[in-house]
Parts: sequence; structure tokens; C-alpha cells
Amino acid sequence: MKPNFWNRIFHHKSPKPLYFLQGFGRYYTPKWMTQRRLNRLLKEAQSRPDWDYIRDRVDYYCQLGQLPAPPAGLKPLATHRVGSIQSAYFFDSYEYTRYFKDQLLWNIEPGDMTEVPALPSILKSRPAEGERANAVLLNLDKRRHFMFIKDEIPFRAKENRVIFRANINYPYKNYEVRLRFVERYFGHPLCDIGVSNRAAVVKEEWIQGHISEYDHLNCKFIMCLEGVDVATNLKWVMSSNSLAVMPKPVYETWYMEGRLIPNYHYVAIKADYSDLEERIQYYIDHPDEAEAIIRHAHEWQTQFFDRRREKLISLLVLARYFERTGQR
Repeated sequence: MKPNFWNRIFHHKSPKPLYFLQGFGRYYTPKWMTQRRLNRLLKEAQSRPDWDYIRDRVDYYCQLGQLPAPPAGLKPLATHRVGSIQSAYFFDSYEYTRYFKDQLLWNIEPGDMTEVPALPSILKSRPAEGERANAVLLNLDKRRHFMFIKDEIPFRAKENRVIFRANINYPYKNYEVRLRFVERYFGHPLCDIGVSNRAAVVKEEWIQGHISEYDHLNCKFIMCLEGVDVATNLKWVMSSNSLAVMPKPVYETWYMEGRLIPNYHYVAIKADYSDLEERIQYYIDHPDEAEAIIRHAHEWQTQFFDRRREKLISLLVLARYFERTGQR
């Protein structure tokens, strides 16, 4: 597949200058202009025919129980300013926090979060199972993570191989997830495996360098292995005509990886990768079932394409956060 010029330049992401232009435009828009619209937007959500769906997602992202008062340690929204946290997390959260009063208290934990914080907090990622009340999800760092792709190669026209290209995030947490896979399958005839970075645990022969998303699309199967938290490539792989292959997700984001159904939305393999060859061969031999998984993956993607609804859900998540922390 030959992507167009702009896709090659920006790797199917929105151009970074445009992203920052939009972010600063929102930042310098007076807050009273957005705050006066908040109640109308929240009421709009409740009057929509898909309100039950919206409410279900809000319930999923924010599982906080009712607290009598804000816990000690929360900070006023007034302190949420340019430079206070990494720019991607700031602009993606400020897009919605600007609708709320500066005196409201909150906590945001930027970065790849793999544990539930002690304080009720806004996060990009959290564990996919267990008690997660303090881990409230918002769509953060979305320019990097929420990236979709147009794939014009039909599944049956692709090569019978599984491809994997990624960093091994040594010495960060969970680097073994990718290391074990490369150690086991590098050089396997069904696999095209390469590591994109040099690290203490990376052998020189593994280093293949970075390739674009489009360079993956010649293969029927693309490995989606978690790094520090979620598998960054999962979103665009599930929008392609290749199959995402991975163990059951341990972490999740706004994409709700914890709700994905094994062998319905993706090809599920064991956590030790021991059944990889068997699972790949099965879907090579059963292309109708493979194409059904691809259709289901595409259906999953479409729920995130309604920008107005995504905005309303984000505002409702924050409103729920402030309500459950005893502030509304």
C-alpha cells in the first residue's frame, strides 16, 4: 500500500503544529465562554437517543464511589496551566477542564500509569481489572495513541506472517513482556520481528530499525504487545485489514481495552506466547473467521468517531469526578 505524501510525513497523525495551535487557541479563550455552556452541554447529553450508551461509558471510565468531601492532596483547577505537566497531557485535559470552575479540586497523573493512585485521579491508563475507583480515565496523549489508519489491502492478499516492530522499554516496568516474545520467536519462519532501539537487553541482530505503520500492512497478523502500559499500536492495527494478535490486555485506556473480546476483536494468545504458531495457522486456514474478527474490530473503532459524543462523555466524566469527590 502506498500512503499519500501527508500520511508519510505525519504517520497518519494530526500535524503537530496544528495540534499546538488548537491547544493554545483553547488555552487563551476566556474560560467564562466555555463555563457558561457546561450545563447546556450536560443536558444535551441526557436528551440524546444514545444516552444509555453514553452513561455506560461514563460509568466505566469513572468508578468512584460517593465521597463526603474532597480528599486532602487535591489541587485547584486554577493550577492547571501550561508547563505544569507534559504538553500532550496538558492540552488534552485542558480541552475539557476549561469548562469547570477554577476552585474545583482534582488530581491528574500524567504518563504511563500501571497502578491505581492513592488519590482520586485523572489518568491516561490504568489496570484493566480489579479495584480501580481512584483511576478515572480521560483520553490523554491522544495524538499518539488514538491514531487510525486506512488499509486498502484485503486480508487474503496479505502475506502469511506476523510482524512485530517496537522498542523494548528497558529498564522500565514490563519490558520483559516484549523481551520474552523476541527471544522466543526471532528468526521464526512465520515471523518478521525487529527491535527499534538499542538497550542493555537487546541483541545487535534484533535491531531492524523503525518502519512506518503502512509497512506493517503487508502482513496478515500484527503483534500488539504492551510496553510500559498499553500496546500503543492496537488502535491503528484494529482499524486495518490485518489481525491484532496479543495476550489478554493487562492495562487499558479510553479505548476500553478491558472490554475487548478475545477471538472476536483480536486474536488471543497465551501470556507465554506458546500457542502463537497454532493460532496464526488457524486463521490462515480459516480466512472467513479472520475477516469476521476484522469486521468486529472495525465496528469497535466506530464508537470513537463521533467527536461531539466523545466531547460530551469527557465532560460527563469530569462532572462525575467532581460530584463524587463532594464538590458538585
